[in-house]
Amino acid sequence: MPELNALRVVLSDYPHTLPLKRGDLVGQGLRLEFQEVEPVHKAFAPMVRDEAYDVCELAIVTALQAIAYGRPVVLLPAVVASRFQRGCLIAHASRPVSTPQDLVGKRIGVRAFTQTTGMWVRAHLTEDYGLASDQMRWITHDEAHVQQYTNPSYVELVPGGESLPDLLREGRIDAAILGNDLPEGEEFVPVIPDAAARDTAWWRRNGFMPVNHMVVAAASACRREAPAVRETYSLLRRAADSVALPDGAPSPTLFGFERLRRPIEIIVDTCLEQGLLPRKLSEQDVFGPAREVLGSLGD
Repeated sequence: MPELNALRVVLSDYPHTLPLKRGDLVGQGLRLEFQEVEPVHKAFAPMVRDEAYDVCELAIVTALQAIAYGRPVVLLPAVVASRFQRGCLIAHASRPVSTPQDLVGKRIGVRAFTQTTGMWVRAHLTEDYGLASDQMRWITHDEAHVQQYTNPSYVELVPGGESLPDLLREGRIDAAILGNDLPEGEEFVPVIPDAAARDTAWWRRNGFMPVNHMVVAAASACRREAPAVRETYSLLRRAADSVALPDGAPSPTLFGFERLRRPIEIIVDTCLEQGLLPRKLSEQDVFGPAREVLGSLGD
């Protein structure tokens, strides 16, 4: 029996990835060796710095920074996680923010300035309220996953063990952006009171949910095992297509070069505006290497 090509893969548990992780969908001549990393963002730095995995889920801002700084990753046209973001901006109930315009000059906590959720929240603050990123002070715990990137001067790195909710409780920050770790209950309140309505309107206007995580392949894996990378992409797409959504519901996944053209253009322009990229990336910069690997499979 021929030996299977093995790829080391990091993917979170989603309805559209579980068929692969459970073995319900398998590729011909391919073995996917899933590496469990929790939370998944802990896989991002090893991936972009050291090609620690062959295929890896990666936040879109980190992926674009990796491309801009010449890191050895190939961005595949595969979105595996999207979400509405305005509700991720919170304040403590004892010190609510009356209106988002009151954030000017205030201290806002976010895990890292480069975190994709933070990028989207800042974009919405600009789009909805005319607030520029440099009008606020950003308090962060983590550096960028891509080492070559340097935070702007209005970002303060505060290493330590205190969580963002703790900093909110103590009044050391005025608001915070949290993603999957967004706390529940009445202790914290949203800064944007009509977040859900604004998010829905944004989706209807733009035709996609804000992209959070995509999938990259290590450049070395693309050179060494291009057929296996193509098969992995095909399996991901098949798994996503197999998940039924309620009628009219936005999809958290998005596949294909053409379908991702406009979302990527919007994200690149937003990252430039926020000082997250050193230069404007073209469509060739972003997806040229993946086109060489996937060919028409990525259309």
